[in-house]
Amino acid sequence: MTMLHLMIPPLPHYIIGGCTTAKTGRKHPTRRNIGVFDLLVVKEGCLYIGEEGRNYEVGEGHFLILRPDAHHYATLECQETTIYYWVHFQTMGNWHVTDRLDEQQAGVSTRERIQSNNFYTMPTFAKRIPQFARLLHPSRIYSLLKQLSELNRNDHIPSVKWKQQLIFQEAIEQLSASLEVAGPSPSALCAEQAATFLREHYRENVTAQQLSEAVNFHPVYIARCMQKEFGCAPFDYLMRFRLEQAKLLLLQTDLAVARIAEEVGFNQAAYFASCFSRYEGLSPRRYRQRFSHG
Repeated sequence: MTMLHLMIPPLPHYIIGGCTTAKTGRKHPTRRNIGVFDLLVVKEGCLYIGEEGRNYEVGEGHFLILRPDAHHYATLECQETTIYYWVHFQTMGNWHVTDRLDEQQAGVSTRERIQSNNFYTMPTFAKRIPQFARLLHPSRIYSLLKQLSELNRNDHIPSVKWKQQLIFQEAIEQLSASLEVAGPSPSALCAEQAATFLREHYRENVTAQQLSEAVNFHPVYIARCMQKEFGCAPFDYLMRFRLEQAKLLLLQTDLAVARIAEEVGFNQAAYFASCFSRYEGLSPRRYRQRFSHG
């Protein structure tokens, strides 16, 4: 399955859209490098479209997203009256296409946030959307796209523009939800369960055996899954999460460094300070001073 990976933020934004009734014999226009994404959602009938050598039959209850940097064209005229919604949208963020459903979602990792020296840096994440798929809830997406189209007449009003963007974000979520039919991979489930356990017990002295029993997988398999999904081993993940919690306490409380070390699961303040300095590049006290007044 071809996937579009949109890096967020910034959010993809709605430009213009509408509903078209194509009579029998009509073809979708041929275009090249139009500079915006073109979402097509078929309510009745079927559109026959090709893009960069791939042909699609977009039937009732299906959608196709045509890329802004590609050549798309009709492969066949409509064989029956076809009703479809179309939406032009764009993103100012990075995006890419892959044929790998299990590709790790890129973004700002925990390590990168720690090393950024600014805990409040906005992290990015990938929103995955199939380029072509069956809608999980067709009636809901039809309703959303109808609302977008009807609001066009008043889109000179700022509040209406804002409402359109909110509706469009829900539409994006509906398109992304089409992936839920297949569900996450076994390795992703294992990694997510392990991460959840580590986050819930980060104040404790967690062992590999405890993690294994909680997730019900062998420690080696858990490590392999977490490396694939998060880019690090389980206890490196735990270390980074503890340090993130420590940074919050350093910024938001007046607790002593030794107390903070205890609060986030370190038995010794000296070891905490050593780990913090290695990951952050400065000591906990220097980190706190950087954001203090005066």
